[in-house]
Amino acid sequence: MKTAAYDQNNRKLMVMAVLVLLAAAAYLMINVNLENSRMFAYAMKIRIPKLAAMGVTAVAIGGASLVFQSIIGNTIVTPCLLGMNSLYTLIHTAVVFFAGSGSILAVNTNLSFAVDLVLMGAGATVIYSYLFKKTNHNILYVLLIGTVLTSLFTSIQTTLTRVMDPNEYDSLLTTLVASFQHINSEIILFSIVILGAVVFALRKELALLNVITLGKEQAINLGVDYDRCIRKLLLGVALCIAVATAMVGPVSFLGLIIANLARQLLRTYRHSQLIAGTICFGMVVLIGGQLIVEQVFSYGIPVSVFITSGGGCYFLYLLLTNRKV
Repeated sequence: MKTAAYDQNNRKLMVMAVLVLLAAAAYLMINVNLENSRMFAYAMKIRIPKLAAMGVTAVAIGGASLVFQSIIGNTIVTPCLLGMNSLYTLIHTAVVFFAGSGSILAVNTNLSFAVDLVLMGAGATVIYSYLFKKTNHNILYVLLIGTVLTSLFTSIQTTLTRVMDPNEYDSLLTTLVASFQHINSEIILFSIVILGAVVFALRKELALLNVITLGKEQAINLGVDYDRCIRKLLLGVALCIAVATAMVGPVSFLGLIIANLARQLLRTYRHSQLIAGTICFGMVVLIGGQLIVEQVFSYGIPVSVFITSGGGCYFLYLLLTNRKV
């Protein structure tokens, strides 16, 4: 049923979409030589894949974060609790430690992406599908397992870096920070295909999100297979985070920022609007951050530094104000 608030939110989303288009146009055109066709084509060849990667990242992390918060019932949690970021850093550290920074696993971006995706996807399937059944469909137990695994992965990764050759460690650091500098177009297309498959597979569960957020008892009374839906949604969230992390690296606080900004702007229970708003905020944050990185700091600081710093401050703001968004 459409209401005045629904129409108002649609207008807000249209404004956000216009801001995304303006930000994208600014990113593509600022400091580009329009008079020289070769220079223009060269600039577009570099910037368009970056822009596409930002879009995929915003969709994957933004949508996954909002869904994760809804099924957990808490708006100040992030999918980082699932352990995918820590697993990513452990995989890359182990590759450099055992095979070396010059190995094909470390140098070949396509192979590295495939290894990351397979290992993180397998881990997500085991943890958030099999173990969800073993814990009698208890979400809190699953989150506890994810937190423990995060600590375990971080401890192993820290141990490996302490005994690693300093030169190898220097080369490793560049892969542990989220960056849009060297994006492979093939990886972007493959990521889009995977995300499309995940969304298609979860289309029925996503349509039930408005009901699921009412609570387990209410959802079951309305005919929802609650445990099955939660298990599939958790697996989908983990896979989306795995895709985004394998493509650009860990972006810890991005989901927390954009999901809560969307909730504060729209003030609605409709997840179709909330997800669209989250993706728009994600695009604006990523494009704006990348513009600052390239035009102000001349690539000296990765965009993840700004997102992590801003996300940490915003997280403290949410805790101190105790907002119910």
